[in-house]
Amino acid sequence: MLNRLLGKKIGMTRVFVEEGKSIPVTVLQVGPCVVVQKKTPEKDGYAAVQVGYESKREKRLNKPLQGHFKAAGTAGFAHLREVRVDDPQMFELGQEITVDVFFPGETVNIVGTSKGRGFAGVIKRWGFGGGRKTHGSRSHRVPGSIGCNTTPGRVIKGKKLPGRMGTQRLTVKNIRVVDVRPETNLIMLKGAVPGSRNSIVEICKV
Repeated sequence: MLNRLLGKKIGMTRVFVEEGKSIPVTVLQVGPCVVVQKKTPEKDGYAAVQVGYESKREKRLNKPLQGHFKAAGTAGFAHLREVRVDDPQMFELGQEITVDVFFPGETVNIVGTSKGRGFAGVIKRWGFGGGRKTHGSRSHRVPGSIGCNTTPGRVIKGKKLPGRMGTQRLTVKNIRVVDVRPETNLIMLKGAVPGSRNSIVEICKV
């Protein structure tokens, strides 16, 4: 059984439990993921399987990918990921892995790409407090001093400065699975997950 699948973020909604409480959930469309390649320790040095998600027309693929999918006997896919496994021989090329590997009540880790916020200053990006608002101050949202004088005479590495915010690979751990609907390949997770609508995420068993 694979411990990691690819999915797409559909959006957020809420569900009501038996106690009458409203729980905010994120809806993901997970799988089906198709096994495209098996990697063995004898040939590749490690054991893993490569899975594809979200079909893509052949004419949209380059020649190397067309040959790769043709050798596997599968259709073309837009997204490929490798998943470490104990025994790749347990899987067959073209085998579909669906969302039914997860069940309500368990916890999973979600890996995604955060929303891009563009170029941001230190207040928005890092939560700086800003300068004085009155008494003639002209330094309201600037970073202020970013280093010493002659020693060390440079800006130290890792200094929090303005720059591009977001579009980073993030992992959110221990999210509870609220509901799984295999007939529609949907899974509902409590709370929010990284990424915008229709972004690709990875769902990992803990």
